[in-house]
Amino acid sequence: MPSPNPLAFGNCPLTRRSTLLATLGLLSPRLHAAPPAPTIWPQDQRVPGGVARLSLGPAAQRPTAFAADLPLLVLGDAIEWTALVGIPLAAPVGEAAITVRDADGASRQVAYRVGPKQYREQRLKVAPGTVDLSPADEARYGREHSHLAEVMARFSEPLPESFAMRVPVPGRRSSSFGLRRVFNGQARNPHSGMDIAAATGTPVLAPLPGRVLDTGDYFFNGNTVWLDHGGGLLGMFCHLSAIDVQPGEQLRTGQRLGAVGATGRVTGPHLHWSVCLNRAMVDPALFIAA
Repeated sequence: MPSPNPLAFGNCPLTRRSTLLATLGLLSPRLHAAPPAPTIWPQDQRVPGGVARLSLGPAAQRPTAFAADLPLLVLGDAIEWTALVGIPLAAPVGEAAITVRDADGASRQVAYRVGPKQYREQRLKVAPGTVDLSPADEARYGREHSHLAEVMARFSEPLPESFAMRVPVPGRRSSSFGLRRVFNGQARNPHSGMDIAAATGTPVLAPLPGRVLDTGDYFFNGNTVWLDHGGGLLGMFCHLSAIDVQPGEQLRTGQRLGAVGATGRVTGPHLHWSVCLNRAMVDPALFIAA
């Protein structure tokens, strides 16, 4: 049996000519290029609606970090700690900072910059009655908004072991995160999630392990499930035709939580999926494992 060739690349042994080229650094990049760096989730995208991954440096114990007074998810180990910061869609472009408190009580600032991001805009003409809410609907929405603010404030342990999410339902992405719709000249809040078109009854699966935090039937969102993935990372699944879980249930990745529907204020069946980090709605695409 021939002796191993120390200059073989994978299953492609080098000839005398390619050996010389390799020595001179002229070998085809296809043969000697380094493998691509692995993707880290969530991806670092410091724009409104994005996520900032901020290095906090080494420390024997996990530091705590805050954006204003909101606790942040801190992951890593004694060699390197990282804070994950969900950046609100309404965040201004420019300098920002978080506060870090070390185990000994020392406090410091970690600065970063929020860059610009241009999301699509869609202008629509519709019947006035479909835009303006009645007093009863306005009152209902106000009650639901207050309740959901409490849901979004959840910060629990244990922290997630992984951030690489699976798409909760197969289908075409029918509306992008950040899309701003203007109805009859009136701007509405940017779209705070990812819409996935699928047939009514298609199973909706948990993208990560999580505990069911809240379920309900809401005016805009219809039948909705909230999952708590830990550390202020939450998932919201809206317009469901069926809810198959109860608050307090612990779900594993891929476990069914409901089914696609058209409940709430929608024009057809689809799943609206939002990801919330430190109370900011961020782009779910930054978490999707391709």
